[in-house]
Amino acid sequence: MTTTITRDAVLPLILSALQEDIATGDITSEAIFNADTSARAEFLVKQDGVICGLDCARWVCEEVAASSNDTTLRWSALAIDGDAVKSGTVVARVEGTALTLLKLERTALNFMQRLSGVATLTRTYTNALEGTQTRVADTRKTIPGWRLLDKYAVRMGGGMNHRIGLFDMALIKDNHRDAAGSLTAAIRRCNEALKNAPQTPIEAETRHLDDVREVLACLDEGLRVERIMFDNFTPDKVRDAVRLVGGRTATEASGNITLENIRSFAEAGVDVISVGALTHSAPALDISMKFR
Repeated sequence: MTTTITRDAVLPLILSALQEDIATGDITSEAIFNADTSARAEFLVKQDGVICGLDCARWVCEEVAASSNDTTLRWSALAIDGDAVKSGTVVARVEGTALTLLKLERTALNFMQRLSGVATLTRTYTNALEGTQTRVADTRKTIPGWRLLDKYAVRMGGGMNHRIGLFDMALIKDNHRDAAGSLTAAIRRCNEALKNAPQTPIEAETRHLDDVREVLACLDEGLRVERIMFDNFTPDKVRDAVRLVGGRTATEASGNITLENIRSFAEAGVDVISVGALTHSAPALDISMKFR
């Protein structure tokens, strides 16, 4: 699964963020600066990382300029999303009135810092997998409303997107199998429901090796399962499960996987490792906007 971002998709978030920050106006800046005072500023990265969110920052700038009738606004990006940057790198410049720049500063930085943090953490995980055939994927553990942005940042960090939401993949989890009566019954129901939608993948979560054998028996019946998830398996159990699957379908490991142990899971031969921490625990990258 992949996702991209567009201005139209992000605009509601931008407008909401600007409203909560500016509301009736920037009382400090309006008391100090004349309306026609011009300024130039740089977006400065203050720690090594992966930059992401430059388009979002530009869209913030454009919205503030439009609402302020500032026709002098000029934006210039000096990097592109996904670039590895060093501390001290200037990734963009902006000019306009001082009032415009100070109104857009925090919101533009919030988008860039959050997305760059996710991209940076993802790059750290992908680097830990270097030399293996395994890819790291995100989950649905994202900031509410920021799903597309968080998943975009994962891709900019070199990771892959798992399903976007509940609508683009059938993922049979413990509550589903318990309600259906068995894992096999749940797989059969999903196959029946999606018989006219072969492009929609089906994944089955397994708790132990007997579950894996049950999924493989479903494949023997001609049922469709595009990926088997090994949930909370140890690396040794993942290795056993991968051997059992024998390449008949894709495999995924999930649960209790950290930066310290992810390589041991990859070396067990699994295709994908999903890590919720990519989006739910990524620290913001330190970026500031400095007047020149």
